[in-house]
Amino acid sequence: MIYPVTPSASKDTRDLSFKPVVNNSPLRLRPQQIQFYNENGYVMPLTAYTPDEADKNRAYFDDLLAKVQSARSDLDSYAINGFQSHCAGLYDITMHPIILDHVQDILGPNFLSWGTHFFCKLAGDPREVAWHQDASYWPFTPSRTVTVWLAIDDTDKENSAMKFLPGTHNKGLLKWRETDSAKAVLGQEIENTESMGEPVYDELKAGQFSLHADMLAHGSNRNSSDRRRCGLTIRYCTPDVRALNPRWTQGAILCRGSDGSGHWTHNGRPPGENVNAIVQMIGGN
Repeated sequence: MIYPVTPSASKDTRDLSFKPVVNNSPLRLRPQQIQFYNENGYVMPLTAYTPDEADKNRAYFDDLLAKVQSARSDLDSYAINGFQSHCAGLYDITMHPIILDHVQDILGPNFLSWGTHFFCKLAGDPREVAWHQDASYWPFTPSRTVTVWLAIDDTDKENSAMKFLPGTHNKGLLKWRETDSAKAVLGQEIENTESMGEPVYDELKAGQFSLHADMLAHGSNRNSSDRRRCGLTIRYCTPDVRALNPRWTQGAILCRGSDGSGHWTHNGRPPGENVNAIVQMIGGN
């Protein structure tokens, strides 16, 4: 799935406002963490997997990437994007009950997952992920997606941990320019971020995760270390969110509660790892 560039801010009619979380009976998050999320746009670190389970997640990703690259040698370590309805392992991570409990504390009892993407920066990867807001890329309204960033590898500042600009989720759509595709993973770069405060690094052990709002400015530096840094992003939203491009509704998984909208396709657990579907879908973009 290739991220489309959305209309300019002057023509954008989407609702990109942040809706503060109100939850008097959270399942996992403490009230102070919910308040912190409302004020800063993220919360971390949180834990879903034991070290042994995290090792299994890493082995799963390594095997899946090897199969994808065996089928298509031109695909890089960022290629596994949007295939949770084709891969049983991805489906199972998406539906992990501890992760879902935390997401429910943010979104409420009814929500779905519409996408996943492994962001795997190999050792020495010179490309950065420039400062951006996720919702700027996505054809959705209203802006109600929360992202889980699950650490597949240990991630720290040295090997290019994701970084946040706290509080930017409440500033609306920030002005951005196009990036040099040879130097950056994504296509947008927010301007004048030096005036938006000090960044906070999302340093996590494998098996830990963070939550962040879809309007929070974030990015990551080049990986100048000798260690890989792989994370899985999982996107969750409430059923009232509408995709302006129906193609984006096709890979959805109803995670909890109900969805009477008729807008989203609900996919069940796939029987295995359909690598052919991944390769064909990438080839069709």
